[in-house]
Amino acid sequence: MSYHLQVRKTLNVEGKEYTYYSLEEAGKHLGDVSRLPYSLKVLLENMLRLQDEVAVKAQDIEALAKWADTKTSEKEIAFTPTRVLMQDFTGVPAVVDLAAMRAAISKMGGNPNIINPLAPVDLVIDHSVIVDRFATSDAYKYNVMREVERNHERYAFLKWGQKAFDNFRVVPPGTGICHQVNLEYLGQVVWSSQRDGRMEAYPDTLVGMDSHTPMVNGLGVLGWGVGGIEAEAAMLGQPFSMVIPDVIGFHLQGELKEGTTATDLVLTVTQMLRAKGVVGKFVEFFGPGLKHLSIADRATIGNMSPEYGATCGIFPIDQETLDYLKFTGRDPHRIKLVEAYAKTQGLWHGKEPAFTDIITLDLADVEPTLAGPKRPQDKILLKNALASAQDTLLHEDKGNGRVKQVQVKGQEYTLGQGDVVIAAITSCTNTSNPMVMVAAGLLARKAREKGLTSKPWVKTSLAPGSQVVSDYYEKADLQKDLDALGFELVGYGCTTCIGNSGPLPDPVAHTIDDNELSVAAVLSGNRNFEGRIHPQVKMNYLASPPLVVAYALAGTMLIDLFNDPLGKDKQGKDVYLKDIWPSTQEVKEVIQTCLTPEMFNKRYGNVFEGGKDWQDIQIEAGTTYGWPESSTYVKHPPFFDHMPKNPEPLQDIKGARPLALLGDSITTDHISPAGSIQKNSPAGLYLLEHGIEENDFNSYGSRRGNHEVMMRGTFANIRLQNEMTPGVVGGVTRHMPKGETITIYEAAMRYQDEKTPLVIIAGKEYGTGSSRDWAAKGPRLLGVKAVIAESFERIHRSNLIGMGILPLVFTEGVTRLTLDLKGSEKFDIIGLEGADLRPKMQLSMRIHRAEGHQETVPLLCKIDTENEVAYYKNGGILHYVIRQLMKTELP
Repeated sequence: MSYHLQVRKTLNVEGKEYTYYSLEEAGKHLGDVSRLPYSLKVLLENMLRLQDEVAVKAQDIEALAKWADTKTSEKEIAFTPTRVLMQDFTGVPAVVDLAAMRAAISKMGGNPNIINPLAPVDLVIDHSVIVDRFATSDAYKYNVMREVERNHERYAFLKWGQKAFDNFRVVPPGTGICHQVNLEYLGQVVWSSQRDGRMEAYPDTLVGMDSHTPMVNGLGVLGWGVGGIEAEAAMLGQPFSMVIPDVIGFHLQGELKEGTTATDLVLTVTQMLRAKGVVGKFVEFFGPGLKHLSIADRATIGNMSPEYGATCGIFPIDQETLDYLKFTGRDPHRIKLVEAYAKTQGLWHGKEPAFTDIITLDLADVEPTLAGPKRPQDKILLKNALASAQDTLLHEDKGNGRVKQVQVKGQEYTLGQGDVVIAAITSCTNTSNPMVMVAAGLLARKAREKGLTSKPWVKTSLAPGSQVVSDYYEKADLQKDLDALGFELVGYGCTTCIGNSGPLPDPVAHTIDDNELSVAAVLSGNRNFEGRIHPQVKMNYLASPPLVVAYALAGTMLIDLFNDPLGKDKQGKDVYLKDIWPSTQEVKEVIQTCLTPEMFNKRYGNVFEGGKDWQDIQIEAGTTYGWPESSTYVKHPPFFDHMPKNPEPLQDIKGARPLALLGDSITTDHISPAGSIQKNSPAGLYLLEHGIEENDFNSYGSRRGNHEVMMRGTFANIRLQNEMTPGVVGGVTRHMPKGETITIYEAAMRYQDEKTPLVIIAGKEYGTGSSRDWAAKGPRLLGVKAVIAESFERIHRSNLIGMGILPLVFTEGVTRLTLDLKGSEKFDIIGLEGADLRPKMQLSMRIHRAEGHQETVPLLCKIDTENEVAYYKNGGILHYVIRQLMKTELP
């Protein structure tokens, strides 16, 4: 049945007619759909509008419409997002893939122009600025200059892509963070476009090549992070295959009490939802507490969806949505369309819908909070932060009598365990929220008035996600107060949160290394995994911007901010945090007088132009890319080399060796670091061999367009603990059968020479963290055929399939520990050869022990949908797309 035509209606807004696909009308044919959660109503509209009986069939629509009857489903559906969002760390390798696909199709005799985005794509350059210089008036200018110098090849490549591909826009560096730009400018809530001579209106939806894409959920825009590989397929017109998700309702009531912030709230929510278990599920916020949360507050909560494990964390449309659109300078007619469409379609916040389960929080119960020292879900109440830091240090020290305070050479201060050496106001999570940003500025002002200063060993930085922050800081005269405490502007980008914290001052760095100190970073970010923020910093805490300033004043985690003084005022009296903490009313008064719609209009009026450095970059236009031999940033990847027109039959994996034996919560940062490149690492040695000096290594994230660097950086995290090498931390393994300890990259190359397939064995939550496609691409290039774990993070599981790597899970009660795996074994994965591969089918693993005996255990194949089966059979999703496109081009 064609519901598509039956539910098509017309909406008139200010005399302009829009075609829309009526959910009310659909209910007449499908039963009551008004009880569906907001997020599933958006999915239902998507399917009604795009029904074609190929990707979207009548029975799929019917299954989704009836979801409220059971509040769960195993039905697979196809979702086609309106648009795609990228940032440069993930965007560059995606454009590299598109360029390589054009080259592959051209080589096979096809038309390279068939590789072109069909959906609008926006790439925001925000991940590349590094905090090289800080606490000086020229820090911003210097860091931007170094950014362009380091990344000239990448930026030239992106400018080529902007010219070569349709529907592809680039927001130049120095503009802001992609999620904040998306929230403040790109997101429309309701989209409109021409189709078949009609102007259609429909929900703004997206997938993003960054796990924090759900930040825009705070605006009522449904979107989530996917791997770069999946995003590339979406750009090329492939629908996103998914099982209809469970939807957890998060009931909010009450109001935040004085002294608490949206950061405290989101860290509380993160801990609650991690404990609940929402991986692969949608979370939808509702209840009377919503009226007390601004869009910026909601966006902060949506932003950390990956930290609490959900696919998205969405809010419905209400008056606050309209007020925000107006305040940020959106088109008045668009705002009228949003209101009319939302109310007509039942997307306006109203009666409670059906949910799979409900969890409740009274906002008044939220207390000042941090998270750390290694995971964002590890909530610490501020009143317990001292005890928590002491416990961490006790664990780190292991009673070996390390010195507690040491003199820093050439300086007039000492450095000790638990001292804060990085304090960074950074990240889209918080810098999009004027309440916490103004609170940080006011706290700095009050501290300055009392004569307090940041401790000299703390590397302080301010990196907003939008230039609008600088505008209201300037109008409120708060920037000079932050400057006085060392929080000078260092750039508009992710900086410390992504690992671009830059080097610590030499005296501090040498003291840490020489004395094996466990020091801390405090940042207003969303990620604090091991080795991510800075290689020399073991303890990393997430906190609100005002608390970041407070810890810079304290200079240590070994302080009770409720009861211990931060310092003394000009009269010698103790100054406590309560003495300088601004009231909610003080913050609101500054926002009301110093933040205006004109600021958004001014900053986003020329958002795609960029500065002189960007405009001066020269490129050679062309349909296919020239791949300069001398480039160490952009290389032609080998993924499509020797690719046959038709996929080869599946075969069992036989005689595989384990490349690594890993524990729980292995993150994508462990698998594919984003931060600094160590001089003596395989990637560092490669760059040195190619004439790149250590000072110009840049970061792994910036070199994701070069597979030679990235495959050498795979599993190169300095905090990685491979159980095959007990007592040794870092990217090393044992090459079998002799057991020689060498780097993981070197071992993989030896195994390739020996034609030995590889597997990774791991514990729970393998691949948690950022949506990092190189965490799948790197293992693929190293020769990994399968990853066998207790459980997977959602995006990473998809990425593995997208690169032709088989995700497998142990059955209940079976782990690497119960099997007593040592790393000396060989493994056969049985059941692929000649079989009709099906989603979630059972396979077998035969273990060949070094002692000579064998045993066989069952494994569950974590290929969840029929589309994923097709991707895996083709060797990856992009190989599948190429073959599908070639069918239309060649006989």
